Amino acid sequence: MEERTLTIRLLGELDHHGAKGLMDRLDGLMEQNLPSKTILDLGELTFMDSSGIAVILRAKRRMEALGGNLVVVNIPKQAARVLDTAGLSRYVKLI
Repeated sequence: MEERTLTIRLLGELDHHGAKGLMDRLDGLMEQNLPSKTILDLGELTFMDSSGIAVILRAKRRMEALGGNLVVVNIPKQAARVLDTAGLSRYVKLI
């Protein structure tokens, strides 16, 4: 079976104002592409609050429903602190 990878680059600020819309867009991209692997690239995020945790967990659940997996890469220091505090690495592959 061929691996279909979807890479999504997030940029700017990920806070409660944009999280709901972003979740809907991520769901749409995953539904449209039906990837076996999704890579969330956070390299261009300038800020992330706890809403980012919800976005990542929802993307993980969506990928599990599709039988695939999620990887989060290029995590800026500020976002890494948020994710580390939440213990997210127990649930999602963070690189």
